[in-house]
Amino acid sequence: MNWAFLQGLLSGVNKYSTAFGRIWLSVVFIFRLMVFVVAAEKVWGDEQKDFDCNTRQPGCHNVCYDHFFPVSHSRLWALQLIFVTCPSLLVVLHVAYRDERERKHCLKHGEGCTRLYDNTGKKRGGLWWTYLFSLLFKMAVDGVFIFLLFYIYEAYFFPLVVKCSEDPCPNEVDCFIARPTEKRVFTVFMVVISLVCILLTLCEILYLLGKKCKECIGGGGPRVIRASPQFTMPATIPLTEKDTSVFKHPVLIPD
Repeated sequence: MNWAFLQGLLSGVNKYSTAFGRIWLSVVFIFRLMVFVVAAEKVWGDEQKDFDCNTRQPGCHNVCYDHFFPVSHSRLWALQLIFVTCPSLLVVLHVAYRDERERKHCLKHGEGCTRLYDNTGKKRGGLWWTYLFSLLFKMAVDGVFIFLLFYIYEAYFFPLVVKCSEDPCPNEVDCFIARPTEKRVFTVFMVVISLVCILLTLCEILYLLGKKCKECIGGGGPRVIRASPQFTMPATIPLTEKDTSVFKHPVLIPD
């Protein structure tokens, strides 16, 4: 993978995210992607070869491995990372669509025309719904993959020895998993990180909904305070000599 491309992609996603979204992105990139690339692939590098059963019956080894590990943990986490990051790219594509639409509008009507959007990256209208949908989708993906870990894998906590009696094994045989403790630690770690991501996504959804309700209650935007009209003094009219003669002699007012 080109790291420059990945950095630009993450910067674009981070630009249109809230504070919770930026924390979520950091957790995904550091604690999930980096751990998966650096460690998980080495731990689950050749797990079928290291899965050993105390029998020489042809086919028993493969059948028992498929029974306990229908899908490799590392491949399942790779799918989870793909599905959980795609909705964020959807937001970036929506903003790019707005930018292109704004550009065509300016080319057609001139630079001084009224803009279609005050800010193409502002979460208003359709972009707000796109962002909310992306959050719901990410939370659903993490929840589904946690459920799959508990539902599919019978040897979820990686015991030292598992019992297998599948055909064509002659009887119940003992099978041994390579690096069971190390795999157990990584699995629990990835599950905890998924739960943290679900919590962050839920907080971001509540934040967006609360902000939207506040805007609706407040009238949809900032209040405009109108200035009261000021009293203006009429223009002074210069007095003629005849008019000023009135003030030269005092006027006696009888008691």
